[in-house]
Amino acid sequence: MGHCTQSQFTALNIAVLTLSDTRDFTSDTSGAFLATALLEAGHTLADRQIIKDDKYQIRSVLSQWIASNDVQVIITTGGTGFTDRDNTPEAVKPLFDREIEGFGELFRHITYTELGTSTVQSRALGGFANKTAIFCLPGSTGACKTGWNKLIKEQLDATHRPCNFVMHVKKISE
Repeated sequence: MGHCTQSQFTALNIAVLTLSDTRDFTSDTSGAFLATALLEAGHTLADRQIIKDDKYQIRSVLSQWIASNDVQVIITTGGTGFTDRDNTPEAVKPLFDREIEGFGELFRHITYTELGTSTVQSRALGGFANKTAIFCLPGSTGACKTGWNKLIKEQLDATHRPCNFVMHVKKISE
């Protein structure tokens, strides 16, 4: 699987979408963490938005980013629980060309050590659409830290061995 790695880090264009009926840019600690973390890792923040947790608004924003030649990765935060307002999986799954089954499974495995059995209430998921990697995390800042630090950061690092997702994302148009 070493064919999936490169000798040098490659900065990716990453968009962050917060799904919330109550947060704005001053109270969105999860989106702020993700934006700061990806910049500190050497990536570029392609866009950052906060929208209501509405299935059709989610699909609209994600579809624009998926179609864009300038967004390679999308990370969402929020809407992965079990309340009536949690619509992220239902909104995002139909957009996937290919699901990353192991992402949600591994996220729940890791968070089991932090939350115990309550982790089963997370419907975190990942996939690809038009060569855009999409990772959907819960809305808590702690969950975003876990998802970024223990899963996403390494998979978006071209030097991470034995493999990573960098070679699978679209190339940026010049």
